[in-house]
Order: sequence, then structure tokens, then C-alpha cells
Amino acid sequence: MKKNYFKPLILGISLFSISVFGQQEKPKYNYQEAFKPFFYQNNATETRSASGKPGHNYWQNRADYNLNVSLNEEKNEISGTSEITYTNNSFDDLDFLWLQLDQNLFKKESRGSALLPISGSRYGDSTSEFEGGYKIKSVKIDGKEAKYSISDTRMQIDLINHLKARGGKTKIKIEYSFVSPNYGADRMGVEPTKNGKIFTMAQWFPRMAVYDDIMGWNTLPYLGPGEFYLEYGDVTASITVPSTHYVVGSGELLNQNEVYSKEEVNRWNKAKSSDKTVIIRSADEVNKATKVAKGTKTWKFKIQNTRDFAWASSSSFIVDAAKINLPSGQKSLAISAYPVESDGNDAWGRSTEYTKASIEHYSKQWLEYPYPAATNVAGNEGGMEYPGIVFCHMNSKGESLWGVTDHEFGHIWFPMIVGSNERVHGWMDEGFNTFINDISTKNFNNGEYYKKQSLQRMGNFFFSENLEPVTTQPDNMRERNIGALLYYKPGAGMTILRETILGEERFDKALRQYIKYWAYKHPTPEDFFRTIENVSGEELSWFWRGWFLNKWTIDQGINSAKYVDGDYKKGLILKIENFGQLPMPTTVQVNFKDGSSQEVKLPIEVWKRNTEWTFKVPSTKEVSTIKLDPKGNLPDTNLKNNTFNMADERPVEKINPKEYEGTFTNKQINAEFVLKAENDKLNLVFNSLSFPLDYQGDGKFINEEAGLELTFAKDKKTFTIEESDQKFEFTRK
Repeated sequence: MKKNYFKPLILGISLFSISVFGQQEKPKYNYQEAFKPFFYQNNATETRSASGKPGHNYWQNRADYNLNVSLNEEKNEISGTSEITYTNNSFDDLDFLWLQLDQNLFKKESRGSALLPISGSRYGDSTSEFEGGYKIKSVKIDGKEAKYSISDTRMQIDLINHLKARGGKTKIKIEYSFVSPNYGADRMGVEPTKNGKIFTMAQWFPRMAVYDDIMGWNTLPYLGPGEFYLEYGDVTASITVPSTHYVVGSGELLNQNEVYSKEEVNRWNKAKSSDKTVIIRSADEVNKATKVAKGTKTWKFKIQNTRDFAWASSSSFIVDAAKINLPSGQKSLAISAYPVESDGNDAWGRSTEYTKASIEHYSKQWLEYPYPAATNVAGNEGGMEYPGIVFCHMNSKGESLWGVTDHEFGHIWFPMIVGSNERVHGWMDEGFNTFINDISTKNFNNGEYYKKQSLQRMGNFFFSENLEPVTTQPDNMRERNIGALLYYKPGAGMTILRETILGEERFDKALRQYIKYWAYKHPTPEDFFRTIENVSGEELSWFWRGWFLNKWTIDQGINSAKYVDGDYKKGLILKIENFGQLPMPTTVQVNFKDGSSQEVKLPIEVWKRNTEWTFKVPSTKEVSTIKLDPKGNLPDTNLKNNTFNMADERPVEKINPKEYEGTFTNKQINAEFVLKAENDKLNLVFNSLSFPLDYQGDGKFINEEAGLELTFAKDKKTFTIEESDQKFEFTRK
């Protein structure tokens, strides 16, 4: 057991009292704050285990949809019915139901519209005269007219009879319509092309709000930044469009023989067994096709165990596809739909290749892709994800198109499979996805677009005073901070966990287990934290507390470096300090003059009871430089103190420790020390305890752990100890 013996044992007077140090400025790092207990405020429940997995009585409600709509191309209008079968699996009888009416964001008087700045926003234009939102024609519960009220983007339906707990079912039928905005908060819209409009339709039907064991009804309004939280179920959709249109949607196309030509069906079937992209409708066919519709076509889709459904329709679509190979031996289908303006092998001509590669990678790395198709659609969205289908910008090319395609399909795992609450915990899908995207990009086509990003120089970005904590709700952070707080900083946190704290093998196992535990369920941040800790076997509250819940900074530095007794053959004494509030495992690289190097790793436990740490590197060669975090894995706010140049350190003269031996006294405080040389090192003996002293040069000896510092006179007959602006001189007897 090591302890700071010197101060409490010497003399027993206030001279060396700990209270003296209380008068000095405290360092930013507080190890008691970083490692304080009781991080988890909630004990295990029947619904959520202390281990991070769903509890033995976990429940969630279910929503199945049968959707029938028509598209009026001239008016940009969607109209039809949503039939919902809602199952109450909770332990509570329900007196009313809440639904989400996200299209109401585009009403002029919506809360979201009121928040649009004059300077403009990704989520809308404050000067727009467009008036959107749902027109609700009727609402029925189990065939009877229902009483309902609408508040902004929410609808509450009162129930005549309780919806019974533990399996009660009710059927809701809503007849509605809305006019689509051209630019719908970067998540849906209408884009003109030379061969017709592209309709990318999302948030296009009234959807059930989530009733869960955390909040009951989750009814935060849709304001734009905060995305979605939805129940799982099966969706069937019948979408009637002009006969010139081609439709793609979430899930499986059920009636390709009715909507495609005979030749297109043959190509479609060929694509299902081809690893190479097969053109189903070519650019030439698009350009030559009639632009005048002769009636309508109804396209039918089905997707199971999904939290949403989206679709796209246009007469301008080139359509191509290829087979996706899944680890189990099952197959899925990669599909792309894009206008001739987006065609080309440096652009959307590679979209299906990108889609196939992305899905195959994530399926092998994390969990198998669950849907029968994965469709990439060119629209006016920067990038937006839905189950089995994503919308990416039609002007994206090359690396940009790969990046947005891979990112949006990465969202199949977070949050389409792992169904976290995006409106509250946006970092749990965007951040996790940003992390897995980096691994996917490294894997794609021998790293065609991969560039290793150094986190080391990101410190000032991640720890800017202008950023809120990562766990801030998306609607509660500045819009300009969304990229940093939802994507990059939590993504970097996952990378730090994988590469610096846990290691690749342990982290990947833990993340896979988290995905397996919470597939098609609703985890919270605490469920994630608990799972990673339980599977990896590491207590990580210090990291969760500093990186996610607070804005703690990382700054580790080298304070000093000296050869033992001034002789490089005896090793190197290093002193490092944790200046920032967030501790980290420490990696030190010692570079020698002969070109070789030696790496020393210090575990996080070093910082559990220390703000600084002195240790010996057992080297026998002359050192040129010393560097912390040599691979650049940590975002450090002060890189200047990460490197130490031994050429800048004044050499310590060699000494003979025996010349300093003797018994030394101070009559003023009636104290006596014995200094004795053993094994070429001077030791201080006090009350039968021996403290080895390291020589620092100029007659100075120290013992870091004891906080002891002695400075000898040139004649070696006296030494002084300085404390609190007082000097105490000890004289050899």
C-alpha cells in the first residue's frame, strides 16, 4: 500500500498540514468528481434490467398500418386513408390515444414555423407563403366517429371505452389529405426535373405516438431538428399515381407484374440474382417515354416489423438494381431511382454498388439487414433515412454520394432496428451511425474513399464553450451545433471507446450485444451505458459523465523528464499531469536517438487518485523526444504539452550519494532526519520508514509520492525544506 507518508509523519505540526495546500489554486481535474459513485440513478425494474438488457416484463405497444393514398401530381397533393390497428401491451388501461401529425409543421402558425430564423434554416423558410399541414376529413374508432382534438403536430383521440391493458386492440381509421411542400425540412419534398417531378414522400400519414415505460405518452411536438420516435408493426401500402410514374417504397414491391412492362419484369428478376447492377429502366427509355399519363397505376408494398414507411414517385426515374448477399444466405435487393440529370458512373450510376456494399458490410459487422429491399432515391434532401429506403441529394457524386448513401443506410441499424427516441436522444442514432460509417468507409473497395481522421486536433472543436452537452435534446441546442453534438462528438466518443479505452474486440462485442438486446425495441442512454459496461467488464461512469453528460475537456501533458541520477543507462523518470477535467488512459512514446522507440501504456486507474503521476521508464538509451498519444487518438485541447524535447532539458550532473549521507537536525522544530546511500541512491530514513530520493540537479532531491523536496547547500553540510513561504534548515550533526 502506497501513501503520502511524509506530510503527516514529519514533526506532526501545521508546517506540513494538508490545509496549507487548500490555499493554493486547485487543478481543473478532480478525480473524486470524475470517479464519484452512484452514476446510475435508477435501479433495475421489471422492464429494464440493471445489466442493460430489456427486463423480464419488458413491453411495448404495437401499431400496424394499412395505407391507401393517391397522388395528384398537378396539386402536389396526397389524399387517402390510414387504417391503424393499435395494440396496448402495457400494464395500463388507456383512456385516450395520441398520434403524430408531422405535416402540421408546415402550417404557418405551427410552433416550428415560429422558430425559423430570419437568416434561414435547414428546417424551413420564415418568409415562405406556403400553407401546408393535414386536412383531417374524418376519424373513426372501431367504425364509429371519434372525438378528437389537434394541438400543433399532435392529435388526441378520446376513447369511449378504456383500451384494456396487456393486449387490448382498437382500430383507427383516418381520412386525410395534405399538399406537400417542395422542401419539407430536408426530410421530404418535390423536386422538378426535365422529365417530371420527383416526389419523395415521408411523414405522409398520421402515426401513433409511443406510449412507453419511461414517459407514458411521448408527445413532444415536431419542430424540425428533433426527429422521430415510433412504434413497430407491419405496414401495407397501396399508392396510386399517374400511369407514367415509377414508384419505389419501403419493403417489398408486391405487384411488379402489374406495374412494370414484361421486359422490365425480366430485368427485375435478373437483378435479384446479379451481383452487378442491372438496368431496369434506362436513361434512354426515360427520355423517350410519353409525358402524358393515360390513367393511373397502383403500386403495392409491404414491410414487416418496421417503425415507418416512405416512398418516392416520378416519371423521371431511371431504375436499376442488384442482389444483396446476407450472412445467413438470404438475399435482399439493392435498388436505385434517379433522374437522367444524376446519371453517370461518377455519380448515381454507382448508387446501387454503394447501397449493396454498405448493406453487406453492416450486416456482417453488426446484425443482418432485415428488409427485402434497400432503395436509394435521388431527391432534393441532403440525406434522409427510412426503413428500407433513403433519400439522397440528386447532385451528389463520387465520394459525396458514397458518404451520404452509406450514412443514410447506416441508419437502418440506428434507429430503424434499434429504436431509440430520436426526438430526445438524437446522438444515439446520428452519433452511433457516424461511428459505424467510418468503419464501413474503410472497408469499402479497399478504402477507395477512406481518409484516416486524427481526433487529436479536434479538441478545440469538441470542447468549445459554444457547445451544449451531447445529451442535450436536439430542439434544445443551437442549430449550428447539431452537427457537432449529434454526429461528430458522440461518434468520436464511440471511436475513443473502441480504440483507446476498451479495444476493438471488447467494444465490438459489447455494441453487437446492445444491438441484439434492443433490436426493434426502445432503449434509453442508460440501457446503452449499462450494456457496454456489463459486456466489456469495465466501469465507465467517468467517461459517460465527462464526454456525454458534461463538457469536460481532455488535456494531458508532460511536466518533466529526467534520467535517473543523470545517467540515461539507469532509465528515465517521467512526470505527467491530467490538466483537463476528463481523464483518459495514457499512452507515452519514448523516442531514442538511435531511431527506435518504446511505448508505455498507463491504465485509467492512474487517475483515480492522482492529478499527476511520476513513473520510471526502464530504458538504457539516450532519449530524443517524448510524446503523449503518439497515434493522435484523443482530442487534446493543448498539444504543446504533449511533446517533450530532451535537448531542451539541462543535463543533470552525476553525483556520489555517499557525499550527502549523515544525520541532520533542526532545533527550531526539534526534528531529525537520517540520509543514507544504498544502491547508488540517497534515502531519507524517518521513523523506520525509508524514502528513496531522486536527484534533480543543483543539489535538489525529491520524492514525488511523499511530496518531499530537499535542497542542499554547496558544501553539503545543510539542506532546506521550503513550505508555505517558510524555509527550514537542517544541519549535519
